[in-house]
Amino acid sequence: MQAVETLELADKVADGSRDYTLPSIPGQHRDLRSISPEVMADVVSGRYKYLFSDVTIVDCRYPYEFEGGHIKGAVNLFTKDDVSALLHRPVSGDKRHVLIFHCEFSSERGPNMYRFLRSQDRELHKDQYPALLFPEMYLLHGGYKAFFNKFKVNINVQFFFSFYILLL
Repeated sequence: MQAVETLELADKVADGSRDYTLPSIPGQHRDLRSISPEVMADVVSGRYKYLFSDVTIVDCRYPYEFEGGHIKGAVNLFTKDDVSALLHRPVSGDKRHVLIFHCEFSSERGPNMYRFLRSQDRELHKDQYPALLFPEMYLLHGGYKAFFNKFKVNINVQFFFSFYILLL
């Protein structure tokens, strides 16, 4: 009963062990914790690095979408098997391992994979409730499209600069 009461607190991660690290916003999916494209940019730039042992940006789009452009450091996990495999890889560090899900608009695929992984994590740890391997997860509000629209100038400049360096 105490575990359930702890989890009802809005600022606690899903296992109730600590507060959320990233500032969140109200999103389209009320059952999921959402972050803005600006917060995602801060994560990618390393602003929160001292708080995480690791962060995994899970891009749930199809491979052809991912190959057409993606957020720096993202991994393309677009099937349930791909996402489920996260539960079987070693988690290192004494700090937090944070997952951030998204798809093109974060309206279907990203949220569904977020929920799927949470469900699998709960099932895997049902004997140690409320323990989870990944208690802190987020959804990128507006998905890749919102992130790209907000930061496309920076993405294009970075791409051009990287391309120029490759030519030297």
